[in-house]
Amino acid sequence: MDLRAGDPARYLGADDIVETDHSGVRALAAELRAAHPSDAAFARAAFEWVRDRVQHSIDAQDPQVTLTAGEVLDARVGLCYAKSHLLAAVTRAGGIPTGLCYQRLAGENGPVLHGLVAVHLDGRWHRQDPRGNRPGVDAQFRLGEERLAFPAGEGDLPEVHVSPSPAVVAALRGADDVLELCRNGLPAAP
Repeated sequence: MDLRAGDPARYLGADDIVETDHSGVRALAAELRAAHPSDAAFARAAFEWVRDRVQHSIDAQDPQVTLTAGEVLDARVGLCYAKSHLLAAVTRAGGIPTGLCYQRLAGENGPVLHGLVAVHLDGRWHRQDPRGNRPGVDAQFRLGEERLAFPAGEGDLPEVHVSPSPAVVAALRGADDVLELCRNGLPAAP
């Protein structure tokens, strides 16, 4: 898939959701970077850490709402969007340009967005999906060959965003129970 993105340097900064300046995010990035000095090895380690150590809210049946990178890191739970916010923050803090991407998937009540990231390595953007594995889902870190949680979405959206989708942020900020949000309608468009 041909991704549409701006200058990679734009994908290194922080905002109030992708908190690259959060002390825990910076500490995790430093720890992973020290153990994995090459860019690709660091990005893979960050991906695997978020994928495997932060539970997906639905899989865990955990109703708490997390949105910011710091909230996700502290709670160790979040929807795909929230996990992507944490992964983007960690990789950006480690010097890897990382943007946020979305897929449109068929949901029980119509199409919904699925959140993932794109990392800029070897002069190209590579989508990665930190959703978390379970039976039937086997997302892996790959460069040049995607291995996403949901490879056959209703629509792959090619834009690589610097900041999270306003629709995603509004939905999560407006929710008291993330499981209820999932039952009643996740955003369908960024």
